[in-house]
Amino acid sequence: MTAEQVVAGFNRLRQEQRGMASKAAELEMELNEHSLVIDTLKEVDPSRKCYRMVGGVLVERTVKEVLPALESNKDQINKIIESLNVQLQTKGKELNEFREKHNIRVMGEDERKQPAKESGNGSSGSKTTSAGVLVS
Repeated sequence: MTAEQVVAGFNRLRQEQRGMASKAAELEMELNEHSLVIDTLKEVDPSRKCYRMVGGVLVERTVKEVLPALESNKDQINKIIESLNVQLQTKGKELNEFREKHNIRVMGEDERKQPAKESGNGSSGSKTTSAGVLVS
């Protein structure tokens, strides 16, 4: 395997991991929205009208019709998040094994380790810049 192939493989694995993490975060936000709506609808009269977006179309339903569907969707989203988290852990292990196998070092990690070895004034300045924090 050439160096370019190793780097390409590593970058592909990292991109897959980022995609999974992004999707998990998106689903977490959707789960929170479902929870908020469910909590609100539980306190409302079941025969009251409510509107729900179905396939891009706003439809009129009653609370008693919508609430079970929302709870079912919430359960399904929970299962998908759990599955994604397992896949994310597996991908992380795969990525670490790939790094160890090909002795890959990421530049940002080396920079974080060096300031601890350096003396006094230089290390505190580089720590704040590598963390992306701006202090005035």
